[in-house]
Amino acid sequence: MKKKLRLNTTILFNLAPIILLFSIGLAKERSSQVIEFDNFINRSLNTSKIAGMGIAIISKDSVLYKKGYGYSDLKKKKKFTTNTIMNIASISKTFIGVSIMRLVENNQINLDDNINNFLPFHIYNPHHPESIITLRSLMSHTSGIIDNQGIYLSSYHYGNDSPIELGHFIENYLSKNGEIYSENNFSNKDMGEEFIYSNIGAALAGHIVEIITGKPFNIFTKEIIFNPLGMSNTCWFLSEMNRADHAKIYKLDSKENKLNEIELYGLTTYPDGGLRTSVNDLAKYFLYFIKKNSSKEKKIISDKKIIEMFSPDHFDYYSNFWNIGKTIGHGGGDPGVSTGMFYVKEDGIGYIFFINTSDYLKIDKLEETIINFGKYLKNLN
Repeated sequence: MKKKLRLNTTILFNLAPIILLFSIGLAKERSSQVIEFDNFINRSLNTSKIAGMGIAIISKDSVLYKKGYGYSDLKKKKKFTTNTIMNIASISKTFIGVSIMRLVENNQINLDDNINNFLPFHIYNPHHPESIITLRSLMSHTSGIIDNQGIYLSSYHYGNDSPIELGHFIENYLSKNGEIYSENNFSNKDMGEEFIYSNIGAALAGHIVEIITGKPFNIFTKEIIFNPLGMSNTCWFLSEMNRADHAKIYKLDSKENKLNEIELYGLTTYPDGGLRTSVNDLAKYFLYFIKKNSSKEKKIISDKKIIEMFSPDHFDYYSNFWNIGKTIGHGGGDPGVSTGMFYVKEDGIGYIFFINTSDYLKIDKLEETIINFGKYLKNLN
């Protein structure tokens, strides 16, 4: 027994230099790949006139890489980090989907119920008055509700949170006696017939959550999602946070080739795009829903409901306010904001990016590079 121990020790001693050289080689290779990736991102910031960017790359079980680039505040030269807070636009809609699935699991609602069963006012498509609108149709953007861009964009309140209550806006826009109601707020297509992306339809779904729970949507999501997942840098309203922690947001002036700061704003229809969070916090959220046996750690919704949430409904590419199919997640774009949160099932790689600048035109190349780097990191583990 002692001889065998000495033999193994000798073998290990002789192998140590080889193991060390191999480890050094891997470390050098990884360092080289990281430098190459970082250089690509920094070039993108410079050539595309982007103020700052935060990135997280994840596998099904863990965060593989995360880093901030550029600035969250150009004037003060404040670095953009993975703890930088900014509004993330339509990725916010996935939180409506999770909230509704929580209510379904608790038998508080059925996705195929008529939404008028819950509302204190009446909504119907005037082009199809006998048809009903369901939560399932709202969550797949097939309800027939259309965004009147003039009205919708005017509901952005620059400088502060919107003073208009969500329910008040929804009723006035969709109820026949509303001040901003129009038959043109609805499609000629019947429910379920056509995919028409509707921010106001999403906001309506968020308001229904408020009615059923008796709680404002920002409070309900904090209780069932933010707090359990430790998302301490996440909120919906500017009044809920220190504005000094919020990234500045910018838009490129193409004529003068410079970035102009956009005043922070609040959304009247805030559940459809008003969430403010960090890359680190959103990574916790995203991992929960793509990780195996996630619901056994913290009870938000069960694994069964997660699978249902990511399953096709009217279409095989979007369901329950999530992109589904080859990728799971959602993207977002708003004044001063470009964001993405996607998991590529075939590659087993997920990624999150925050950009505090409008209209970044090379998203496809950015995503391709992130995925390839993620596959490399995954293969190292």
